[in-house]
Amino acid sequence: MIKLAGRAGSIKPSPTLSIDAKAKAMKADGIDVVGFGVGEPDFDTPGHIKDAAIKAIGDGYTKYMAVGGIDPLKDAIIEKLRRDNNLEYQRNEVIVSCGAKHSLYNLAQAMYGPGDEVMIPAPYWVSYPDQVLLNEAEPVIIPTRQEDKFALTPEQLEKHITPKTKALILNSPSNPTGLAYDKNVLEAVAELAVKHDFYVISDEIYEKLVYDGFEHVSIASLGDEIKARTFVVNGVSKSHAMTGWRMGYTAGPAEVIKVMTNIQSQSTSNPCSITQMASIEALNGPMDFLDEMLSEFDKRRRYMVERLNAMDGISCLMPVGAFYAFPNVSGIYGRSTTGRKINSSKDLAIYLLDEAKVAAVHGEAFGDDRFIRLSYATSMANIEKGLDRIEKALAQIS
Repeated sequence: MIKLAGRAGSIKPSPTLSIDAKAKAMKADGIDVVGFGVGEPDFDTPGHIKDAAIKAIGDGYTKYMAVGGIDPLKDAIIEKLRRDNNLEYQRNEVIVSCGAKHSLYNLAQAMYGPGDEVMIPAPYWVSYPDQVLLNEAEPVIIPTRQEDKFALTPEQLEKHITPKTKALILNSPSNPTGLAYDKNVLEAVAELAVKHDFYVISDEIYEKLVYDGFEHVSIASLGDEIKARTFVVNGVSKSHAMTGWRMGYTAGPAEVIKVMTNIQSQSTSNPCSITQMASIEALNGPMDFLDEMLSEFDKRRRYMVERLNAMDGISCLMPVGAFYAFPNVSGIYGRSTTGRKINSSKDLAIYLLDEAKVAAVHGEAFGDDRFIRLSYATSMANIEKGLDRIEKALAQIS
């Protein structure tokens, strides 16, 4: 038997990708499955961005490039952060990686180690704790409450700060809840970060996908002291429907960005050359397509949440960002159907996939077993069909 590294046993496959893979396998077998599992816009990448990629190929941008991203793309990122977030950075404070997940992993490699504690509010994106564990640090999970709109309160945060605290991972708008932090709460969190001298990993990948007039604020913009302790992680995957292109970036203190670049030089080297050229156009080019995408997501959001709240045993907050509904399904627990008992989010997710042919992700994967996650980044026709199936399947549970 092969002896694996100890850290290899501490992680598990991404549940969202596992659910999506199973749903796709069922579809390949001819089964009609409605997929609410994966977080990916169903819109195509805008034409002007694809044109820029095609031009890049024709112009010969198909060779190795600078490990941490080419200067024109760094300049586009710097201008975006200045324009949208009131943040000022230099080129040596920015690194481009192969998606925001890669950005977060490089950051974990550079920052975390044995004896470090990293605070993660729950519900959380599935990869945060595993990336901490992979680097032999300790994830400190801080449960948040549905009645607080899943926002971490300053009081909760301060209770979990210890001499070992290295960082806080903050995701706003959030995957999986779709909720977000307002400026007042961010100011209180920033004050604690400065007071106790820990870092903030600010995952802002859903920044552009907000509704009902909500205004996204980057915690790094709240003063020089918090900016010096913050790493802003973002990308084009969600905002520009470019999930497969794989471009993410980190902006933060230059000494850490340098280490991240060294790490990247020994793993992936540069992000895809063609993607980088397309991403310059994405960041500098027109954003009118976003209004259409947001308008459609908004219709789906309202329809899905209203339908879910009308179902017996389910309650769901209205998300203000991203493209996820995160219904509380614990009112169904303890009920039975067709010889099986529903006692957990995983039980329910398996039941919905097997019986209703609907793919959802169990909340246990996000740190709260009372919920499941449904993505409305799919057509209204699919949403209607999927919710009809869920409603019918729940009616069979008693």
